Amino acid sequence: MARIAYDQTDAAAFASTRHLGDAGADHWRAAMTRLLNPQPGMRLLDLGAGTGSWSRAFSAWFPGIDVTAVEPSAAMRERSVHQPMVAGDAADIPLPDASVDAAWISTVIHHIPDLSAAARELRRVLRPDAPVLIRSAFAGRHEAITLFRYFPEAIRVLDTYPTVGQVEAAFTGEGFTTVLLEQIPQVTAVSLRQAADALRREAHTPLQLITDEEYAAGVERLRHAALTDAGPVIDALDLLVLRREGSSTRQ
Repeated sequence: MARIAYDQTDAAAFASTRHLGDAGADHWRAAMTRLLNPQPGMRLLDLGAGTGSWSRAFSAWFPGIDVTAVEPSAAMRERSVHQPMVAGDAADIPLPDASVDAAWISTVIHHIPDLSAAARELRRVLRPDAPVLIRSAFAGRHEAITLFRYFPEAIRVLDTYPTVGQVEAAFTGEGFTTVLLEQIPQVTAVSLRQAADALRREAHTPLQLITDEEYAAGVERLRHAALTDAGPVIDALDLLVLRREGSSTRQ
């Protein structure tokens, strides 16, 4: 079960505030190009695709690839900007064995209750040597994310998320090896004022899981800072890449 329900309210907030524009995602596009070398006919799984913004971006960036979006929340699927979008989750991916060339998991890993089971299911659907690219905020790694500067109380929520080491251990135990860990910058908003105006609590798991008083205090900090900070909001999330072992059977 996910940490939050992702009902219609959550899905609406997510759809309205969590889609990066192409300019904001330039560095992510470059990283995907470098790591995947996308070619027509490649099949990419977007697992926990939400409202489909990354699936839509990949389809636009890399013509000819086949993006399969899988999302457990019906409310999120109803608002998807990408089709096809199918029901499923990390424990039950509705795809055949060895049918996927790469998997993308964006800000989802903390919602997966059994990482080993997820790694096992991903190993099933991935072809030999296929990568899993995990975009996430991991426990203990909040410094490059603006949200936590103004909502420091939310760090305690982040620290209940999996660590990089825990994710690596779960995937290593199911036949994956670590390729790299790097931080990728993004332009989250053109200004702090825009970020403050657009903020929706329901779109951010850490903000939903702090108290109302803590959230109100964070909003006040953010709005006060926005009066004088005119620059763009640049964040950096981690990209952890793991690769499925090449043999078709475990040794």
